[in-house]
Amino acid sequence: MTGSRSSDDPCIFCDALTSDEAAPLLVHRGTTCFVILNLYPYNSGHLLIVPMRHIPSLAAATPDELTELMQLTRRAEVALTEVYQPQGMNIGINLGRPAGAGIVDHVHIHVVPRWNGDTNFMSVVGDVRVLPEELGETAKRLRPVFERLTP
Repeated sequence: MTGSRSSDDPCIFCDALTSDEAAPLLVHRGTTCFVILNLYPYNSGHLLIVPMRHIPSLAAATPDELTELMQLTRRAEVALTEVYQPQGMNIGINLGRPAGAGIVDHVHIHVVPRWNGDTNFMSVVGDVRVLPEELGETAKRLRPVFERLTP
């Protein structure tokens, strides 16, 4: 159910729904949206809530997509709290490159668990990220919680 885009213009989110390589990152598939791990996370548990349809903004979303985006964002908050016990969370949408969007033409919501003092100096001085958990382990921990939280 991907949206309108030209086949020669690849989209990592659209491709994630059919790619064997992305399958291990997929945490939950809903009716109009899905939850996937960020391949380059800021912290362990960094999730992305993504409409299945290729749309650039919330303004282009249907009421059903908007509803499921928010429901899955709430579920992500609950699941991350249960699994990681973060002291806070960043939840946000970056629309447009000047706003920090890495993927400009397929809207998505970031859900990032945060802890006091978690600012990682390695990203700044070494242009590298250090995570205490591999992505496969993160997915393994979160999938059953999403399954349990899904009505």
